[in-house]
Amino acid sequence: MTETARASRHGVGESARRPDAALKVTGEFAYASDLWLEGMVWGATLRSPHASAWIRSIDVGPALAIPGVRAVLTHEDVPGEKFYGLERRDQPVLAVDQVRYQGEPVALVAADHPEVARRAAAAIRVAYEPRPAVTDPRESREFVRSQPVVKGDTFEAEVVVTGEYEVGMQDQAFLGPESGLAVPAEDGGVDLYIATQWLHVDRDQLAPCLGLPPEKVRLTLSGVGGAFGAREDLSMQVHACMLALRLDRPVKIVYGREESFFGHVHRHPARMRYEHGATRDGRLVYVKADILLDGGAYCSSSPAVVGNAASLGAGPYEVANVRVRATGVYTNNPPCGAMRGFGAVQACYAYESQMDRLAEACGLSPVEIRVRNAVSQGSALITGQVIDSPAPLAGMLRELERFPLPPPTGRDLRGLPGGVSQTTHGESVRRGVGYGVGIKNICFSEGFDDYSTARVRAELVGGRPHVTVHTAAAEVGQGLVTVQAQIARTELDVDDVTVATADTSVGSAGSSSASRQSYVTGGAVREACRAVRERFGGLPAREALELYGPIEETREYRHRPTYPLDPATGQGDSHTQLALCVHRAVVDVDVELGLVKVVELAAVQDVGRVLNPQALEGQIHGGSAQGLGLALMEEIQVRDGKVLNPSFTDYLIPTILDMPPMAMKILENPDPAAPYGLRGAGEPPTLSSTPAIAAAVRAATGLRLTRVPIRPEDIALVRDGEDPNDGRA
Repeated sequence: MTETARASRHGVGESARRPDAALKVTGEFAYASDLWLEGMVWGATLRSPHASAWIRSIDVGPALAIPGVRAVLTHEDVPGEKFYGLERRDQPVLAVDQVRYQGEPVALVAADHPEVARRAAAAIRVAYEPRPAVTDPRESREFVRSQPVVKGDTFEAEVVVTGEYEVGMQDQAFLGPESGLAVPAEDGGVDLYIATQWLHVDRDQLAPCLGLPPEKVRLTLSGVGGAFGAREDLSMQVHACMLALRLDRPVKIVYGREESFFGHVHRHPARMRYEHGATRDGRLVYVKADILLDGGAYCSSSPAVVGNAASLGAGPYEVANVRVRATGVYTNNPPCGAMRGFGAVQACYAYESQMDRLAEACGLSPVEIRVRNAVSQGSALITGQVIDSPAPLAGMLRELERFPLPPPTGRDLRGLPGGVSQTTHGESVRRGVGYGVGIKNICFSEGFDDYSTARVRAELVGGRPHVTVHTAAAEVGQGLVTVQAQIARTELDVDDVTVATADTSVGSAGSSSASRQSYVTGGAVREACRAVRERFGGLPAREALELYGPIEETREYRHRPTYPLDPATGQGDSHTQLALCVHRAVVDVDVELGLVKVVELAAVQDVGRVLNPQALEGQIHGGSAQGLGLALMEEIQVRDGKVLNPSFTDYLIPTILDMPPMAMKILENPDPAAPYGLRGAGEPPTLSSTPAIAAAVRAATGLRLTRVPIRPEDIALVRDGEDPNDGRA
């Protein structure tokens, strides 16, 4: 049967319905916070109020005296190794002799009721000796990684523009807080039901801390209420397991919203200085950049974030001479790690702001300056890596430029900044249009052994062919379960497909991050299905299964190798795939009050091949929404190491009223190295939407606005006589 015919079975290329869709809409879907088991107790965490302090003593007596309290644990009760971490084991399970950030876990409590557990945690007496905190990354002398990218020797040009830029600390703001249930097992191990992004790396960090072999730490994915990178690191996993093993009974931990802000990593704040040199007709001659990333108290994934910021630091533009350096440092601010865009977001905001300045200096339009310097297939990145698959950036920009602009808003309050609060009737509203371009690596880079495993079983159930797909890939809301089933239907020509719950009883699938799961887990499912199909011997599924019985195959899929960046020059083929997205933003700005209304976002993105059109559109909408949030409203406010706004009352995220209509064009230029020719699509829209919106606000106000998020006071409180091109960086 042809692939086209198979697609009619809700296979690859169709908008197959998500199996969890109705349950989520009706509120019946079981998230990790809904887990329940007879006899379970509740865990709670005591966290440090200080950004930096010595711990002189811990008195757990008052907590143990509270009726209903079952256990109180400190670092002395950690049964195995006391430290864990994604790339470096530098983060304590529970603080040992010091705390390095506000919110660091110090002690654990288990009690019969969650409120009792919280009261008991508050009753623990900790004697702290506060010490000065390093909260300005420019003052830190502890480096996570510093990566240069160097090529060429010409650093003079006819036109030179410089700029200093700043990106605030963004939160992933997933709706389902950290939660899980740990259940002690008869073999002395533990079963953990958890909302996470990477089951096997969780297990590999947990087992040494619990003093158990990996096979005795079993993880099963529970319903995940969003992730966006924040669930790559451990949160409550090891704490719940410690309590369960100590008490020999199930333990559930669910963070509240405030605790969630302290319980996971955030996007790295960045300070960046850029210098672009070009010919008078706008051709880039050189790019210089210094990118400083605040990694917070612990390493997390900061080394990889630094690598991305460095390698993609000049954007998708051809430039022969480069001096870029990205540096990540430790501070006593909250730990930072993975978030959608992963190092490329920060650099994109800076280099796109620079391209707008360069356009102005050269007398060119924002689109024209980008077209003249755009990469294409065969171009080399600043690392020397050649783009060996379609990269039609110039055409994408021209396509975007042709989109019709939205009509004037008029006097309808619902379409004006401030809305029905009647802050304006349009008299102080100015319109602006801006463009943004982003390039993002897909899959893990720099030599990481990046693979996924899939087990596929075909059998007769009730006389009908049925296929079960089993991987450890985390469904975090992106629709991966749907795509796995689509691939199985396409490859095996079978209607009935079940995707088994992800767990550690099958080989690793890696993390649901880096826009990689459709690529690597999709590739693994495809390979396993094809192995099953080979055993059909050319027969239809029903006949083959009647003749041979159940057929099961397991396959691993790896993308082509990547290599570490040279530590001195930054040269090297560090990425397996690159993806492009371009945005145009139209905004209305009340220049008196500083209020911004995004009127429209338009996007063009090349995805290689569409696997599920509706899901893909959702990814572009979602990525654009997070980019809008970073541009205008989302920032964790940290002062002297203290988080000032750990709530959705004070940490603002876009709602349906903030998201504008989106015009989209999705291109399909297959990547010959990728399964089905696909190109990871989840992250690129987050990159380009932020600078496009910022550029539109600049166009409306005439201000340089060198920091995101742009706050109302950055627009409205410009003092008389102040240079309107001065920003806050």
